[in-house]
Amino acid sequence: MRTLAIMRHAKSSWDDPALEDHERPLAPRGRDAAPRVDRHLAGRGLRPEVVLCSSARRTTETLALLEATTTGAQAHVEDALYHASAATLLERVRALPDHVTSALLIGHNPACQGLVLELAGRGRRLAEARAKLPTAAVALLTLPGDWAEAGPGSATLDDLVLPRELSSP
Repeated sequence: MRTLAIMRHAKSSWDDPALEDHERPLAPRGRDAAPRVDRHLAGRGLRPEVVLCSSARRTTETLALLEATTTGAQAHVEDALYHASAATLLERVRALPDHVTSALLIGHNPACQGLVLELAGRGRRLAEARAKLPTAAVALLTLPGDWAEAGPGSATLDDLVLPRELSSP
């Protein structure tokens, strides 16, 4: 049994139109949402062994705000995850080592939402995930087999964590 959390980065800022997309930082709303999501995930006991994170500034800033959840995790910040397709993300998940039982992927839409919808054959809040994967949302999935066996409909969507549903400290 494997646990995969797929997170869309927190809300990014568009204040500086001269910045390249890769360099956009988090907006204040994103800097508020990510720690709320972190507290919620840590409270549920999510402790990924591995974090796969896009190299974009907004994703790495999101990762930095997930302190309680990711403490002790081996983080991989990868250029290939920036502008990746759902198929590319799936291949990266399939390449996780067999000894890893829990992973967190922090990336971008539409690829993150696409990966959730491809993997989740059933589960809670699947209709909501089909409609939208908002910023800082996390899809929590269970895969019954090895990472290499991940594929269409192979996972269960256990929950969809939405920052707007989480209370502020």
